[in-house]
Amino acid sequence: MSTKLTIGKGINAGLRRAMEADPKVLIMGEDVGKLGGVFRVTDGLHKDFGADRVIDTPLAESGIIGTAIGLALRGYRPVCEIQFDGFFFPATNQTFTQLAKMHRRAAGKVKLPVVIRIPYGGGIGAVEHHSESPEAYFAHTAGLRVITVANAVDSYWMIQQAIASDDPVVFFEPKRRYYEKAEVDTEAPLHTATPMGSARIARPGADATLLAYGPMVKTALQAAEADTDHSIEVIDLRSLAPVDYDTVVESVKRTGRLIVTHEAPLTSGLGAEIAARVTEACFYHLESPVIRVAAFDTPYPQSRLEEHYLPDLDRVLDGVDRAFAF
Repeated sequence: MSTKLTIGKGINAGLRRAMEADPKVLIMGEDVGKLGGVFRVTDGLHKDFGADRVIDTPLAESGIIGTAIGLALRGYRPVCEIQFDGFFFPATNQTFTQLAKMHRRAAGKVKLPVVIRIPYGGGIGAVEHHSESPEAYFAHTAGLRVITVANAVDSYWMIQQAIASDDPVVFFEPKRRYYEKAEVDTEAPLHTATPMGSARIARPGADATLLAYGPMVKTALQAAEADTDHSIEVIDLRSLAPVDYDTVVESVKRTGRLIVTHEAPLTSGLGAEIAARVTEACFYHLESPVIRVAAFDTPYPQSRLEEHYLPDLDRVLDGVDRAFAF
């Protein structure tokens, strides 16, 4: 049965389905219970599953992740919500030195199936520490899977895939896209969904590849539509660690050009790693250098300035023009 869902409601429905299928799935975080989360993504789950499975935690991110690690060691599959991207950093020690390392440290004998949900990115007029794009920290940390969604179909299926994974998964949710809608088949079997580690060709094209993820996918699609002079292929990366380089490289070998865009700052962003890897694999196919379109290398500004800080349609189109200037 096909149902029209927003990205936020898709995550909610996916959480519900996972909790119904496995009593070991727990949700924990600040205000996830009766309030339903600051973005209401967990709305109704506390009422239906009870306080033992939808747990309101203290305001202590390190404690949330540390408790989740202990629960995972005892056979549970906790899903942690970090209220906002900038609130995650107190939990870096638990995540980077424990959660990411435990499986290898135990020679594969210990698995920690923990999901960390993080609303991220700007565009909502929020105050300081509420609009970060910290995905590069996680992608750089071996032992973590990092994924992000750009539409309701992926939000419904990928949260279930993340919960079912025996690896720790960081699940980034683009907060300014929470209310984007799409038709979702909520009754199909989970195994029929696109694997969460695969990139998706969101728009076929022949002249250049425009790669984006999370909140920038919509902007990339708008740019491809606006550029009537070229046939632009748009790739929704979906998985940030590991990256589906097979799909990206195959596309670039066909188009000869690559433009990468993301909301995170330019320097040492994920686009830099993708540019390096694609240049290595496609050197003799590239008609121009790989172009990166990103935010500026400054702290996230006050909300009145964020429209100048974030890559928008004009800046992405300028990046496309630069790719064709060679």
